[in-house]
Amino acid sequence: MRLWFGLVGLVAGLGVAVAADTIPAAGGDIELTPMTHANVQIEYAGKVIQIDPTAQTNLATAKAADVIIVTDIHGDHFDPAAIDRLKKPTTVYVAPGALADRFPGETVVIKNGEKKDVQGITIEAVGAYNLTRGPMPGQFYHTKGRGNAYVLTMGGKRVFFSGDTECTPEIKAVTGIDVAFVAMNLPFTMTPKEAADCVRAFKPKQVYAYHYRQQGLDPADKNATEFAAALKGVAGIEVKTANFYPAAPAAPAGRGGA
Repeated sequence: MRLWFGLVGLVAGLGVAVAADTIPAAGGDIELTPMTHANVQIEYAGKVIQIDPTAQTNLATAKAADVIIVTDIHGDHFDPAAIDRLKKPTTVYVAPGALADRFPGETVVIKNGEKKDVQGITIEAVGAYNLTRGPMPGQFYHTKGRGNAYVLTMGGKRVFFSGDTECTPEIKAVTGIDVAFVAMNLPFTMTPKEAADCVRAFKPKQVYAYHYRQQGLDPADKNATEFAAALKGVAGIEVKTANFYPAAPAAPAGRGGA
């Protein structure tokens, strides 16, 4: 567990949201706002969807959610404090079975390979897990069947979120992705080169590096930069950039920083 606390510490105190990316879609634009680490805010057709909200985000910049979607059990993805801040009385929660009883309201449990409609959005769960990496031989950080990657279809557009994973056969097989968010950080997920090779396999039209902060990297965005370089010149795939780890706000006078 110590490694996971260290990972959460890497994003502590961060989270000034950057500008949204606008994706034209049937029924109105989709607004994608990178928040912090694996947290992305989606706005479409009058609804707000939060993917993996975390209290490491500056939640004052986040909007209360009609739908909260969680990929995995670890604290940088499932954060009850953030969920409590962003929930509404009518919020619907979407999560893998490992979190079935952990939410304060209506919960849609979805397994790898399943597809469900939630408030007009089609949500498909894709297998997200480690193929080779784990804390010791014979163990994995993310076991098959526990966590989900997701494809969200809304307004005729398909948006993919990898969650914590290596490049699984299920991810390689997804099709028709308009925008993808792909994780890369060792020892837990992929290297930038592995993530780029994975993207070449499923060919999204646009792709963001997210979940890329890693202990010991200098500069801190090295993974994202190497990922973009690995995909430079690849036809049909546009690499988008967003700072998922902006500088923390200054501490109020008389108080220490985090």
